[in-house]
Formats: sequence, C-alpha cells, structure tokens
Amino acid sequence: MNYRHAFHAGNHADVLKHLIISRIIALLARKEAPFVCLDSHAGLGLYDLKGDEASRTGEWQEGIARLWNADDLPASTDDYFDVLKAMNPDGELRYYPGSPELARQLTRDQDRVLLNEKHPQDGQLLKENMRGDRRVAVHLGEGWHVPRALLPVAEKRALLLIDPPFEQSDELDRCITALNESISRMRQTIVAIWYPIKDERQLKRFYQGLSKSTAPKLLRAELFVHSPDDATRLTGSGLVIANAPWGLEDELKELLPWLAKSLAQSEGNWRLDWLIAE
Repeated sequence: MNYRHAFHAGNHADVLKHLIISRIIALLARKEAPFVCLDSHAGLGLYDLKGDEASRTGEWQEGIARLWNADDLPASTDDYFDVLKAMNPDGELRYYPGSPELARQLTRDQDRVLLNEKHPQDGQLLKENMRGDRRVAVHLGEGWHVPRALLPVAEKRALLLIDPPFEQSDELDRCITALNESISRMRQTIVAIWYPIKDERQLKRFYQGLSKSTAPKLLRAELFVHSPDDATRLTGSGLVIANAPWGLEDELKELLPWLAKSLAQSEGNWRLDWLIAE
C-alpha cells in the first residue's frame, strides 16, 4: 500500500469532500440525539501543508489556498473554516484537517468518532493525532471491513465516510459492496463515498452499480476543475451520499456553483442529482 494522502492534502477534492462532510455533521447535530462518525480509510487526520509531501506537489495551492482569504464565502462554509482558523490562529495557512480531525472538532460531547487506517505508519500517526479525546477510537485494520465490523451502532444514527486510495482497479466495485453492506446492517446510515473523476466513461459502470444498490436514496454531487472530456488528468471528484439528510441538497445547490467558480483551473463545472430518488 503506497498511497499517502499527505501529498494531496487540501487540494480541490479535499475541499469538496470536507465541506460536504462538515455540512452533514451540522445537519445531524440539529437533533440532540447522539450520532457516530465512521471513517474507513482515515489517513493521518492532520496535515502540514508546508511539510515535505504537500510541498512536493503543491496541490493545496489550487485548493484551500484559493479560498483562505476569499471575501465571498457562503454561510455553509462557516463550520469548515472555523476549524481551519482554529488550527491556524496566526492567519497563515499551514495546517489542514483531514476528515478525522474535522469530525473530531465538529462533533459534540455525546457523539463518537470511529476511525480506521490500514497503512501502518499513517495508522500510528493517526493514533497520536487523536490521542486524548475519549470520544475517538482508532482501528488499524482493513478499511473494507468497517461496515461489518462497526455497524450497527448503539446510537442509531451514523455517518460513514468511504474514501479509499483507489490504487486497485476494483475499488469502485468495492465501494458499492461496502455501501450495500452498510445499508443491510443499519439501513439509516448516511454513507458518503468519495471518488476521483478522471474519465467519466470509466465511471459509467460505477454509476449504474450505485443506482442498483440497496440505498433508500442516493444523492450525487460532483465538482469539475477541468473539462470532463479531458481524460489525461484528474478533472474533478465527487461524493455520492446515501440517506442524504434533509436540507443538504439545497445547501449544495448554492455551494457547488461557488466552488466551481472559485476552484476552476481550466473549466469549472458541477453536477448535483439523485441516482436513487426517495
């Protein structure tokens, strides 16, 4: 396993993923009842954008750096930027939260965060970064086993993020399997699956499989920073969200056009639709 997310931390795909996850957590928190955030491929949890890996690629310069001093931030970005500002109190952008840190900071005392990371070095760093928070548990196992190992949860409300490295050719298929397993074990689970967009033709089978999944409803949200017809590079990324909470679609109708305008590198665009309507 060679993938290290530190090379890509804070890029346009991270921004999309983390903004949507922050909004799902905020919508869940509108009810007092506790919930659990689960992350199957969690990474380090915290990233130094001036560190060796992030400096080598500089991908964050075309992602979060573009938004750091923006004066037209939508209200739906407040929670996300509150976390970022707390991590960078001097106003200089250096530290970036992975999804584990975002979940840790945005959840409440009654909520829990269950994290899994297979990479041995990253898993130990994740444990160190999450140390001291009794609400957080870190597992060092196979991410694809998370649905059957950790669901259902006693809290009856759960958000599961599935964000694999996509090093293997079958990982899109495994995402669908994990979605079906999650829904079968706890039907009301909110399952968010992140995926890269390099060649939309290659994603056609993935979309078809998702539309035939057991999810009660499935929302697709995609952000393009290049033309989707350009198959030579990462043109964008997307999340499909099973059991998307009420209010998320309306928020994304505002957020996605703004992101497409703010993060476009050659040609910005976005898509929001239901693969499975309620």
